[in-house]
Amino acid sequence: MAGGGDLKLLGVWDSPYVNRVQIVLNLKGLTYEYVEVDLLNKSELLLKSNPVHKKVPVLIHHGKPIAESQVIVHYLDEVIVQYIDEVFAAAGPSLLPADPYERATARFWAAFVDDKVGSAWRTMLFAKETDEKVDGATQAIAALETLEGAFQDCSKGKGYFGGDSAGYMDVVLGGYLGWFNVLEKMIGVKVLDAARTPHLAAWAERFGAGEAAEGILLQDVDKVLEFLKAFFA
Repeated sequence: MAGGGDLKLLGVWDSPYVNRVQIVLNLKGLTYEYVEVDLLNKSELLLKSNPVHKKVPVLIHHGKPIAESQVIVHYLDEVIVQYIDEVFAAAGPSLLPADPYERATARFWAAFVDDKVGSAWRTMLFAKETDEKVDGATQAIAALETLEGAFQDCSKGKGYFGGDSAGYMDVVLGGYLGWFNVLEKMIGVKVLDAARTPHLAAWAERFGAGEAAEGILLQDVDKVLEFLKAFFA
């Protein structure tokens, strides 16, 4: 991997937003130090690096934290991902297309993912009643059916939203992939189903098998469920 110039990433292992940043760093071929954070006992490093929101992910580059934004508060990873793409433009493929229209389209669909899939994910995870969780699954399925069409348009018949290789949109949606199996076991609803969204299901297999996502996306469903049981307790 290429030198990242003193990069340190603060995160938690099960966060789709942290996973996105890890995948981007891998796509760019950058070396970095990963620091696991205990959100129930936040470290001085986290509090110093992100004193306002006290959230992860936080990327520290040459001792300077990249976390805060006056525009984006809830999705700090978006700020970090775009920062990596711009600062390390020569380190690997660009995540966003060069064409202004295609770049705007990728950003539109990425916002759609976090608005629709992200909100449904939080409902499935944090809602107290089973009916609410199932409603969240229904919302996620509807969003993925819309993204099935978006994938066909954006990919132009190739393997990724970004075309020949994973791009910004791939990373944004890809961060949730490990959670789909967890949520299926939690509430008994298959969110990403090849029968409903065959192109998206094939893309998910392709993205998850890529080197950049290896060892990052959640694999051990039982481990996650045990963690959630302890967390909510």
